[in-house]
Amino acid sequence: MITDCFIEIKNFNSALTLTGGQAFRWGRIEKNCYLGIVGSRIVALHREEGGIRLLGAADSDTDFWSDYFDSRTDYEKIVKCFSEDEILRKACEYAHGLRLLRQEPFETLISFIISQNNNIPRITGIIEKLCAGFGERITKKHFAFPTAEDLAEADLSAIGAGYRAGYINDAARKVKSGEINLDLIYDMQTEQARHELMKIKGVGEKVADCVLLFAYGKSTFPKDVHIKRAVHEFYPGGLPACIAGFEGIAQQYLFEYYRNVRRK
Repeated sequence: MITDCFIEIKNFNSALTLTGGQAFRWGRIEKNCYLGIVGSRIVALHREEGGIRLLGAADSDTDFWSDYFDSRTDYEKIVKCFSEDEILRKACEYAHGLRLLRQEPFETLISFIISQNNNIPRITGIIEKLCAGFGERITKKHFAFPTAEDLAEADLSAIGAGYRAGYINDAARKVKSGEINLDLIYDMQTEQARHELMKIKGVGEKVADCVLLFAYGKSTFPKDVHIKRAVHEFYPGGLPACIAGFEGIAQQYLFEYYRNVRRK
């Protein structure tokens, strides 16, 4: 018997949310349907009227998935505030239905260490090799994301991560030993949390801010090359006041708009 749960979400854009660079273990399998692995959970996501249906998800996991998809946040209200700014209004229109995910911290940390100076297809490939090599088997073809214990002393030479392999080992060792307690970061102020993550070899401000945004929901504003160019072009005098408190969501709309529309 196939189990499922339904999450109410208005205006959910599957492609932008699942495959735009927040997470790397979702893939489109047919129109309006994506297969995803989150930790050790594997589901097929179908977009339906008024929300999304997750095949393979236990009904008892409804709260987990509601949190993961940030379904309780009123994006319509946020977008209305953003629309006070002309550029952000255009960005929100372009990226309509984009939402931020709330992911597991260790998986997010390792994923964004791998993301450094990398593109999405290659990041995805390295992560899949990492999971196949060191994660627990879920199905014949699918594997859970490895734990810190799995990766602390792992030989990662075969996954194609290059210099990032040492960073992955260092992160796993620090988490395994308790030197970095990822659970405590939920209650830290953003600056303190950023400093804590930057104790890990290879984690700079941009990677730390991505982890704080996509795992902890802290309102950071990660700056990659696209965002730096967008801010320089659109907001040389500073970011608009209308994004206060929701800087991370604004960053995602600007990111999609600038790299896909404005830059061309």
